[in-house]
Amino acid sequence: MQRGSDRLSVHRDDEMKHELQGLLRSGHPTRVEEWHDPEPSAEDDPEIWGGPVVPGSSRATLETVRLELARTLVRSSFPAGASALAVGLRRKNAPDALVDAVRQLPGKDRYTNVQELAEALVGSGR
Repeated sequence: MQRGSDRLSVHRDDEMKHELQGLLRSGHPTRVEEWHDPEPSAEDDPEIWGGPVVPGSSRATLETVRLELARTLVRSSFPAGASALAVGLRRKNAPDALVDAVRQLPGKDRYTNVQELAEALVGSGR
């Protein structure tokens, strides 16, 4: 008889490997129990689940545009002008429509944070 730190028998270990095999291969939940699935989004959550939020679209509010920018830009990106921010967005693989909207902002303006940039994008209607 082996006395180690194993809490499971060899048979139970093989059974557990078999149960997890489908999950590991598929990459998504394979069980029918609801408690295994992630929670759905709340009513007041930003609608980024439907894809990138682009200024000028029907879903583009100040909050959603700010969240989309904050997902890509970091603090060290600021302060900067529109062209430098567009280059930073492009390097981080931001959506093309978002990069184009930032690129269309006036070149002389400088933005010190994501909030100012989002306000300029939403306020300008781009």
